[in-house]
Amino acid sequence: MSQRVVIADDEPNLVIPLEYMLKREGYDVTVARDGQEALDAVARVHPQLVLLDVMMPRKSGFDVCQVLRADEANRELKILLLTAKGRDDDVAKGLALGADAYMIKPFSPKELVLKVRELLGGAA
Repeated sequence: MSQRVVIADDEPNLVIPLEYMLKREGYDVTVARDGQEALDAVARVHPQLVLLDVMMPRKSGFDVCQVLRADEANRELKILLLTAKGRDDDVAKGLALGADAYMIKPFSPKELVLKVRELLGGAA
């Protein structure tokens, strides 16, 4: 069974290539366009990894991360924050809220796929 990934980002120019590359790598991908959709998607598909944009409508990636980490059922869930907010205090906040990793935009899709593989233990 392939590993499930939720991509939560409101920027189609980023989501479309990421979804394509992750599916090509063998991951089962679900897309959410805002923070609330991300929470709904996690509850519905029970992914192994969530890629969370920090700045999204309805709920920020920070808010979503905090909600997910407060739920014992998500203890094994990996969270990768994606953001243009690269200041040290932003990174520290994301990690303090429970994110497993943080990538600053812009990044290459290949770089992200390698990080996904690393977080999920190598296999799709």
